[in-house]
Amino acid sequence: MIYIRGHHSDFDDWQALGNPGWSFADVLPFFRKSEMHQSGSSELHGGEGELYVGRAHRHVATEAFVEAAIQAGHSYTSDFNGAQQESIGYYDVTIRDGRRWSTATAFLKPIRHRENLTVLTGAHVERVLLQGKQATGVQALIKGRRLELKAHKEVLLAAGAFGSPHLLMLSGIGPEAELKPLGIAVQHELPGVGQHLQDHPDIMLCYKSRDTSLLGISLGGNMKMGKALTDYLRNKKGPLGSNCAEGGGFLKTTTDLARPEIQLHSVIGTVDDHNRKLHWGHGFSCHVCVLRPKSIGSVGLTSADPSATPRIDPNFLSHDDDVQTLLKGYGMAREIVAQAPMARFGLKDIYSQNLHSDEQLIELLRRRTDSIYHPIGTCKMGQDEMAVVDSQLRVHGIEGLRVIDASIMPTLVGGNTNAASIMIAERGAEWVASARGR
Repeated sequence: MIYIRGHHSDFDDWQALGNPGWSFADVLPFFRKSEMHQSGSSELHGGEGELYVGRAHRHVATEAFVEAAIQAGHSYTSDFNGAQQESIGYYDVTIRDGRRWSTATAFLKPIRHRENLTVLTGAHVERVLLQGKQATGVQALIKGRRLELKAHKEVLLAAGAFGSPHLLMLSGIGPEAELKPLGIAVQHELPGVGQHLQDHPDIMLCYKSRDTSLLGISLGGNMKMGKALTDYLRNKKGPLGSNCAEGGGFLKTTTDLARPEIQLHSVIGTVDDHNRKLHWGHGFSCHVCVLRPKSIGSVGLTSADPSATPRIDPNFLSHDDDVQTLLKGYGMAREIVAQAPMARFGLKDIYSQNLHSDEQLIELLRRRTDSIYHPIGTCKMGQDEMAVVDSQLRVHGIEGLRVIDASIMPTLVGGNTNAASIMIAERGAEWVASARGR
């Protein structure tokens, strides 16, 4: 639900990698096209799009975190998507009237009535149908029936950084070394499919707190949550209308860097192991992630069975530069939380309170670093031998087939990937319509 586009230079990098039409100046109109910013239209924001972007609930702990960061020497911004990204502030979110304003809500729900739109749920696409080097449709398992759905013009894959390369390989499009051992006939050798996986490696600073206004599990907290539920049902406001990660920042670990390399998300609860590990009581958390990691992973096949999950290797922290950057970011986050504005919450560090040496902290980072759900790059855009799609998202060597999702990003953007993925869809939609003569 966080709306972050990334640093302006990220898109200039895409163009410099051999992708004309993807500079920030080129993609800004497509960000603005879909955006309905609560402040209206401006040079950098759209005001008439389908995707609502605004500010959600602001907890006192989030406000204290931002104040603490300012006291630690960081600058403040009112807009991370403005001219200057390096700063501390509050996130824009895709939340409206206390509910997530998803892409389905924004783009699909208003046009469900159209006669030329059919939505099939509970459908598992198993492979792309090919006639030589031409994509002609897909094979899908729908409610127990295996059907072939034929395309008049093009097949568009939007299954994400794990699903799209998986589907291409099941269809015989990909590295021969992945396909042949599983008995999948190679329809088109494309070595970059499933390679170049990137994600933001993320570590959580987890704290316990005596403050029951923070999210958690306790008798007193349950009573407050009951009142919050009443407020939410009546007014669509309060903590139940929050995405919980309300504030954060983009920081440089050294002043000579051209752009931030660390992102923070402050969270009004103890989020441990993606909330699979619960703690009694209340707490606070802070994400620290490396924005442009040098560690590269991959997606491969475990079986020729379309129902089998792909093999995913994020390869986090395999490059020592990522370890050092994350270590510095961890220290910066600890410094912020140690400032006076956070003292009222009585925070107690769960995992690193007694860790002081770099060696101790690096061991902790290697043990607890995880995904922040920003995988990209496995069908990367470009012209080199490992590129999967061209600058108009067409799969190299296959007619009538495009990939339109985060897997086409050649490099990670400096921030959450949702907004950039929606921009990619807007960009791709224009080319699809143009190919149909519209």
